Amino acid sequence: MGSYHARLLLEGRVPRATLTAVADVDAAQLARHATVRGFADSRELIRSGLVDAVLIATPHYAHTTIGCDALQQGLHVLTEKPVSVHKADCERLVAAHTNPRQVFAAMLNQRTNPAYRQIREWVHTGALGELRRINWTITDWFRTDAYYASGGWRATWAGEGGGVLLNQATHNLDLWQWLFGMPVRVRAVCGFGRYHTIEVEDDVTAVLEYANGATGVFVTTTGEAPGTNRLEVVGDLGRVVHTGDQLVFTRNTVSTTDFLRQSSKHYELPPHTEQAFSFPNPGGQHLEVLQNFVAAILDGTPLIAPAVTGGGAVELANAMIWSASRGAAIALPLDAAGYEQHLQQRRKTSRFTKPPARKQHDEVAPYLVKEN
Repeated sequence: MGSYHARLLLEGRVPRATLTAVADVDAAQLARHATVRGFADSRELIRSGLVDAVLIATPHYAHTTIGCDALQQGLHVLTEKPVSVHKADCERLVAAHTNPRQVFAAMLNQRTNPAYRQIREWVHTGALGELRRINWTITDWFRTDAYYASGGWRATWAGEGGGVLLNQATHNLDLWQWLFGMPVRVRAVCGFGRYHTIEVEDDVTAVLEYANGATGVFVTTTGEAPGTNRLEVVGDLGRVVHTGDQLVFTRNTVSTTDFLRQSSKHYELPPHTEQAFSFPNPGGQHLEVLQNFVAAILDGTPLIAPAVTGGGAVELANAMIWSASRGAAIALPLDAAGYEQHLQQRRKTSRFTKPPARKQHDEVAPYLVKEN
């Protein structure tokens, strides 16, 4: 993803922003960007005086250490997802952002999708009424064993801190909390290496409970093909279903609660209408977030994804992993110190050895479809 973002900048697709330096521990990666200054250590780049802002696209744990360093040195920061590996690190990173003049954003690009923006508007304006149930089956994150073998950090507790929840479906967890808010309790069943030769979760089914009694079911995996992406949201005033680029709002003309209490009929449904919408354009995605980051620095434009709002996805992922590990529901807000200790123990006791890496032959295609 770092190479992808660099290419957008070098091609001039982010007006008023110039790529002046890159840092990578891999000399071969630096060689791919020989037109700009290269550093083998992020700390040197941050202190070089060559940059006003940094974009962090590294293995997950480094989002916190590099982010804190850059913020403390007065730079603007845009970090790839997840904001951090666990809630305690999210809190450390947010605490390092003490200067309100510094812009601190997260690459949560799915927030630019007009379909999700429309759902958010309906939820937040009350068009759906009080939420009752949310179901999201997001199983089209398929990955092969070759993908996991392509990097030593991938799908390990020490390198990535999790699997599908921290890497792929973190986008969906971010949208979940952005659209519907945070639940009060999470219960999950996870398959750790169910489909792949890995030690972290690659299959998840979770139940989320809300303070008003609403419930949600979240299902994701990297081991199912061709996979499904279907979001259903039910409120007192109707139902919204999103699949592909289609969005259907079945709107009740009266409150479901009022109708079921007042109607004398046994089986009659509340009167309703149906509207269908098509969103073939997924929005500006990564490029729009980059452009927005620059506009926030230069013009004071509100951020699409302030980094401080990205912690909800991390907290949900942590809660699901911890719930599956303990075989019990996890209350939210999450005990950040407790989960950090749990993760440290997993790292300490890991005896997992990854198979040899295999060369990836489609270097460009993943950037065009799905990242990381």
